[in-house]
Amino acid sequence: MLPRHMQRLGRDWITHWNGSQILALNSPVSSCMRWAGHYPWASFPPPVPGDFSVNWRLPPFFGPWTQFQNSNWQLDNFTQSSCFHLPNPSMKSEGEEPLTKKRRLSGQHDTSTPEEETNSSNQKEALCLSVAENEEKQSSKKGTVKRHWEYFCQHSGTMKIFENKETDQSNTESEAKFDFTVMSYNILSQNLLEDNSHLYKHCRQRLLIWTYRFPNILQEIKQLDADVLCLQEVQEDHYRTEIKSSLESLGYHCEYKMRTGRKPDGCAICFKTSKFRLISSNPVEFFRHDIPLLDRDNVGLVLLLEPILHCKTNAAICIANTHLLYNPRRGDIKLTQLAMLLAEIASVAPQKDGTFCPIIICGDFNSVPGSPLYRFIKEGKLNYEGLAIGKVSGQEQSPRGRRILSIPIWPKKLGISQNCVYEIKQQQKEENAGEKLEAAKLDNTQEIVIASEKLSSKLQHHFKLSSVYSHYFPETGIPEVTTCHSRSAVTVDYIFYSAANDDTAAQPGAEDSVHGGLKLLGRLALLTEKDLWTVNGLPNENNSSDHLPLLAEFRLIER
Repeated sequence: MLPRHMQRLGRDWITHWNGSQILALNSPVSSCMRWAGHYPWASFPPPVPGDFSVNWRLPPFFGPWTQFQNSNWQLDNFTQSSCFHLPNPSMKSEGEEPLTKKRRLSGQHDTSTPEEETNSSNQKEALCLSVAENEEKQSSKKGTVKRHWEYFCQHSGTMKIFENKETDQSNTESEAKFDFTVMSYNILSQNLLEDNSHLYKHCRQRLLIWTYRFPNILQEIKQLDADVLCLQEVQEDHYRTEIKSSLESLGYHCEYKMRTGRKPDGCAICFKTSKFRLISSNPVEFFRHDIPLLDRDNVGLVLLLEPILHCKTNAAICIANTHLLYNPRRGDIKLTQLAMLLAEIASVAPQKDGTFCPIIICGDFNSVPGSPLYRFIKEGKLNYEGLAIGKVSGQEQSPRGRRILSIPIWPKKLGISQNCVYEIKQQQKEENAGEKLEAAKLDNTQEIVIASEKLSSKLQHHFKLSSVYSHYFPETGIPEVTTCHSRSAVTVDYIFYSAANDDTAAQPGAEDSVHGGLKLLGRLALLTEKDLWTVNGLPNENNSSDHLPLLAEFRLIER
């Protein structure tokens, strides 16, 4: 007796076979083609009814990482594996961007009212629904795909890949090392999920309820076991009733900043009390009632942490977390929010010798690799003269609207300079006439300086930052993906860090940082869009956010 799915295959499909043609265009495409190291399984996929002649793409053949197989390695502190669980049905999603997330506060209007969906978008959603309905009817096997670990050899500057965390067996200089891991994870607020249900039409409904999702998210956090968690879209009522207590039971101390207004979610930074002590917690609100530009409720959070059991008693690490505005056509707001976050970091991170302590910035930046906003973070400078507002984040290939960024982008009364630092507040004028006259002369001089500054279209910041991830797979050039749903599969989540002088994993331009002190030891590899659609996108049965968690291990280097 043939298996049930093979009977269906014979009934519903005709496979054309000749010497050079294996599958006809309208035949189902096997999802078992795999990249060595990713998929420890092979099963024939259940057929998906429908004509795929214009929709399916042949999965790429990924070669094994043969160039790393004979390397001589010293490995660092990893013992656990991270499993990404996969059901079999595969599907395809092209580059449509999601609609703007709804504003819950009645009477407030987003300037980016989405236009009517195109025919291609409707076809794509129909395909998503077809696959999801077919998945409900079939009891296909489940497989498990491991997101492998990538380690950096500090001597040769090469990378080594392992399926699991590896433990450094050498105790040499263990007293002087301080190694720690950092995770950035947008856990998908239940409220936002329900407000944007059009993004999750490919998902079975039972997988989208919070009582199903939260245990999966918590299990991921337990399994990855990071020392520092930077979480976005943390819904306030869930944080208060179960997230905070669950994380505290795992040994974390939690700091939380809810979005302003009536927004129900926010950002959290949680750290293991066995590894760090809290020096200061500094929330950042991007909403300013007196500045029309800043009418959005996004927030950030900046912590200054002291490592425990470290030989240098005054060592500190600055951890920042944020979720910038989504709207692809409001790059002016995004850049201003970023400048406010950088100004807060610049006020928190200085050390006695005038340099900055090591800095890690995590979050969902709603910007793609290579965009002007991304380059500004990494390069520390941006000349935005003539730059279209819709091109700042790179989210849209052909941005609608051609409005140009104003010079300066934000008004003077925000109190942040073009160097992304807080300006010194002027003292109030005194009552007597003589002091008023002196103040007036000073104001006139300052007006000249301010007028000169307004002519400048150059933004700068003082941090030399590198990205943990390279955003493309080195052998194929295929993009990495951090989020995947019915409309989009792109990278918008990042972990940036200030690299030590001898950090071989740092991108060019970051290794000369005088503010450094962090060496990237390894990272949890990301996946491709095709990988994720092989598991029916995100969320799925075992991975309950529409984002992947990012995870990196660092070593704090003595100055």
